[in-house]
Amino acid sequence: VVPSDLVSHATRGSEPAPRAMSIDEWTELPEDESGELVDGYLQEEELPGLLHELVVAWLLRVLGSWVAPRGGLVFGSEAKFAISSRRGRKPDLTMYLPGHPPLPRHGAVRVPPDVAVEIVTPTPRDVRRDRVEKVDDYAVFGVRYYWIVDPEQHTLEIFELGSDGRYVRALGATGGMLTTVPGCEGLTLALDELWRETEKLVATEPESR
Repeated sequence: VVPSDLVSHATRGSEPAPRAMSIDEWTELPEDESGELVDGYLQEEELPGLLHELVVAWLLRVLGSWVAPRGGLVFGSEAKFAISSRRGRKPDLTMYLPGHPPLPRHGAVRVPPDVAVEIVTPTPRDVRRDRVEKVDDYAVFGVRYYWIVDPEQHTLEIFELGSDGRYVRALGATGGMLTTVPGCEGLTLALDELWRETEKLVATEPESR
């Protein structure tokens, strides 16, 4: 998920002034009105690129095949989580481990996932959002493990929530076969395979002929 300008900023021209929005109103927005809720206002999203979507798809496949037979669940980027009464987030991917509490079929999710994953894109705004703002939000919400994947730099970082309510870096990896993943006993992550998939995409858009 990649944010653009906050619609809560001053608008230009004849655009209507934004209105405050509750968690329930945010949850009930139509599918074509996407975004996250930040301090009671909608924060719009830009369309993610293919690199971002490739990493999300790969993780959904790998994590789903591991956790589903064990009784867990994996969700994509459209799941809406009520962090607080005026703050709602949509992680790129979330996972509930076996033994998780009941989850609603509809509406805002108020049960923190065991794992939240964000795929970083190389813009200062996105880096700040994923490495500063969402770190605080997910810690307050009670997400046990926060993964940050940077496909451009070929890095995976996993942060674990401590008893003091702060994240500590539990793992950092750039490649290889990870056979020990914090909180996920038996999960194997073939990072070299993931990076090879990302290298199939060109760095810039090809010129039209």
